[in-house]
Amino acid sequence: MSHGRDSDGGRAGDLTHPRRDLDELLTHAVRFSIVAALAGVQRAEFAAVRDSVEISDAMLSKQVALLEKAGYVYVEKGRVGRRPRTWLSLTGEGIAAYEKHVVALRAIAGLTD
Repeated sequence: MSHGRDSDGGRAGDLTHPRRDLDELLTHAVRFSIVAALAGVQRAEFAAVRDSVEISDAMLSKQVALLEKAGYVYVEKGRVGRRPRTWLSLTGEGIAAYEKHVVALRAIAGLTD
């Protein structure tokens, strides 16, 4: 017997809750923090993102690989003098996903304009 609820506990037919606009990839706090750090800049050096998000190189590498695979982050490798460098930037798709995710978070928190 159905009690009018869908599989995730919501009322059947109630598909307008803003949580549905959250990006699954960005619900992870570290990935969200990385994307947020990149949202305000054209590109950032790997070490600067690592330091601002306060994570290890290994953690940043792992999370950036997931974001890159999703098409959210572009990774550029090069050199400054003789030293190898890696720069990170958001793609258009990454910017759109971040903005939609933030709008959904604000709506859930009741902070809509």
